[in-house]
Amino acid sequence: MRIATHTLGCKLNFAETSYLQEMFAKEGFTIVDFKGEADLYVINTCTVTSVAEKKCRTAIRQALSQNPSATVAVIGCYAQNAAEQIAAIPGVSIVLGNDRKHELLGIVKDLFAARDKGEAKEGEPMIDTGEPKSFVPCFSGDDRTRVFFKVQDGCDYFCTYCAIPFARGRSRSATVAETVSVAKKIAERGVREVVLTGVNTGTFGQGRGERFVDLLRELDKVEGVARWRISSIEPNLITEELLDFVAGSNGFLPHFHIPLQAGSDKVLKMMHRRYDTELYARRVEYIKSIMPDACIAADVIAGFNGEGEEEFLQGKEFIERLPISYLHVFPYSDRPNTMAMKLGERVPVEERRRRAAELQQLSARMRHEFVQSQMGKEHEVLWEHTRHVAVNGLNNNGLAEQGLEMMQGWTENYIRLQRPYEGGLVGMVTRMVVDGSTIVENFACED
Repeated sequence: MRIATHTLGCKLNFAETSYLQEMFAKEGFTIVDFKGEADLYVINTCTVTSVAEKKCRTAIRQALSQNPSATVAVIGCYAQNAAEQIAAIPGVSIVLGNDRKHELLGIVKDLFAARDKGEAKEGEPMIDTGEPKSFVPCFSGDDRTRVFFKVQDGCDYFCTYCAIPFARGRSRSATVAETVSVAKKIAERGVREVVLTGVNTGTFGQGRGERFVDLLRELDKVEGVARWRISSIEPNLITEELLDFVAGSNGFLPHFHIPLQAGSDKVLKMMHRRYDTELYARRVEYIKSIMPDACIAADVIAGFNGEGEEEFLQGKEFIERLPISYLHVFPYSDRPNTMAMKLGERVPVEERRRRAAELQQLSARMRHEFVQSQMGKEHEVLWEHTRHVAVNGLNNNGLAEQGLEMMQGWTENYIRLQRPYEGGLVGMVTRMVVDGSTIVENFACED
């Protein structure tokens, strides 16, 4: 039996899809490419934007065009919030929200058994979108260089623009001890770098008397993992205690993804964010004071309802004043049932796109300035297995040579470097100077 998966959205989804792939593989299923013919297609969905939802519907059509008789299972956040809409698409067999998607293997086996007995009700998709309450720690993929480790799920914040709390449920996690136990299994696989993921990662342990920093301290003791990254953490949850720990830790890296969303206090208040620009600036400046070479990314939404040109320019100027390394920019997307639908004057879609493009240009400039600030400095690089054609490649004489086979890797502060391919270095951490020949200039950020 062949299974193909397609994942949309965040790294949390990728970790969960990998968990499902491993479960199906253990039951004898063969993992095949989503672009090929399969007996079962699994689409793990995202509902952050309308674009993500459109991509889900496109993936369903793609799967059915490749094998019209295949079983199609649609799971995840979009499935949670729009189950009936998805189930109405001809050919969809299973729609699971976030509480039961980890049980997909058993559900599929029951469906196939019912079909074999002639007991299945063809044309009636199985739907289950109960309130998400369960938590299953899991991690992504076969890549021994870098994996994404789900340590938290759900969110209690209910920002006015966001549908994720409705799709993912309340914040929840395993205990520190349980999470470390899974981390040790990751280490046993030879994984060199682990990225901690969640919906609101900094709320790990709430309700248990445990804190996110408590988890970091214990993970730092796990033998075998060379590097740990924190994928994203809210500015109001970043404490000086946490930052001081990262600065002095064995394996946690100076790379922070801190959502901003808006650089205007008026807009932040409309969004129901739990901080203001002053707090955000203090966090960024403190990071740079103790980790001068740290890489700091920020999420920004362009064209939120009620954001006038004055607020947009105010926000852009605020960002320009901060030592941020790059931005993740999103044009505002209306989400059904969110409070933002009732707030302020709507910004025209074309204006949202214009503002987003302006912020993306700012991001490119900030990224360039950050990389330039690291030129001539030596950093530790974790080398990956993929082979690449040279970008500003070197030959043995140190001269540019296009077409040379190269390997690439990330520095601890998230700069992509390259060197001539050498298989023995895959998964190894070595030191390299950032310069015009080692830098990979045209890359896409992956967090």
